[in-house]
Amino acid sequence: MRIGLIGTGRIGSFHAAALSQHPDVTSLVIADADPARATALAARTGATAVPSADDVFAAGADAVVITAATSAHAELIGRAARAGLPVFCEKPIALDLPGTLAALAEVEAAGTVLQLGFQRRFDAGYTAAREAVRAGRLGRLHTVRAITSDPAPPPAAYLPLSGGLYRDCLVHDFDILRWVTGREVTVVYATGSDAGPAMFREAGDVDTAAAILTLDDGTLATATATRCNGAGYDVRMELAGERDQLAVGMDERTPLTSVEPAGPPSPVKPWPGFLERFAPAYEAELAAFVDVVRGARTNPCDGREALHALRIAEACELSRRERRPVRMAEIPEEFPVGSPAD
Repeated sequence: MRIGLIGTGRIGSFHAAALSQHPDVTSLVIADADPARATALAARTGATAVPSADDVFAAGADAVVITAATSAHAELIGRAARAGLPVFCEKPIALDLPGTLAALAEVEAAGTVLQLGFQRRFDAGYTAAREAVRAGRLGRLHTVRAITSDPAPPPAAYLPLSGGLYRDCLVHDFDILRWVTGREVTVVYATGSDAGPAMFREAGDVDTAAAILTLDDGTLATATATRCNGAGYDVRMELAGERDQLAVGMDERTPLTSVEPAGPPSPVKPWPGFLERFAPAYEAELAAFVDVVRGARTNPCDGREALHALRIAEACELSRRERRPVRMAEIPEEFPVGSPAD
C-alpha cells in the first residue's frame, strides 16, 4: 500500500523510518512545511518527498499519517475524511473542544477511520497492567498513581502552542488511566506550579502539575507531571488493590535512586526521552494502523478516545484556574461520548 506522511519532525521522522520498513508498505510519500527537511528524510528512508500536503493527497495514497504541527491536525483530518482516506494522527486532534468536535464530526459523516496516537496503549507494561486489572488479580482497585516527568523543558516558542501541561502532557496519563482501568473520571481537583523557568509564567502555563481524579467506581487516582526532571525521562503507573499492587515503568533505566542501604543501584543509563522509552510502542501502533487499513483488525484507538482525554484535561485546567473541584458533567460533550474504554 502507499502511505502519505505529513510532518517530518522528531516523531514524523521516527514514523517514516518505521513505515519504510513495514512489509505491507510498498510506497511512502512525505511532505513537510520545510521541504528541505522532507527531502533529507526521504533520502534516509527511501521515501518520496513532495513539496506540500496537497501533493501527498494528489499522490494516490491509501492512507495518511499526520505528524504535522498541532495547529494543522484538525484541518488535515477533515481533508482526509472528505477524501475517504483512513488517518493516523498524533495527539491532539485539536487544542480545544470545538476544534476536536468539528474534526470528529467530519470523520463520522464520511464514515472513515481515525486512529489516534496514544502509544502507551501499545506498551508491554501498560498492556500487562490492563490485563491484570481486568482479570481481577489486584482485587478491588483503590488507588492509581500516574507519573510523567520530562527531563528538560521544551523550547520557549513551543509553550504558547502546546495547550499547556494538562492538554499536552498529562493527556497521555488521562487516556491510559481510562484504558487500563476501564473506568471513567467523574471529578477532578488540579493544581500547578510555575515556580520554575520564567518562560512558563510568560506563556500562562505551569512547569509542574498534579491532579486528583475520582473514578466512577470510587477508585482514587493521582496524576503528576513536570517539565523539569533532571534525572531523566520518567513515565510510570502504580496500581494498588486489596489483593496486590503492581507498577508500570520500573526497570533498570527508570531515573529513580533509592537511598535505602539495600536498595537497587542508580540507573547507569536512564531514559533520555519519549522516543527511546516508547520506541516499541510507537512501532506497534503504526503496525496496527497498517492492519486497520488492510481491514485485518478494528481500530484500536478511535478518535473519540482523544475527546475523552481532552475533556479530562479541560476539567483539570478549569480546576487549576478556579481552585475548586470540577465535575466532568461541567465539561461539554456535544459529540457522543459512549461507554468506558473497551
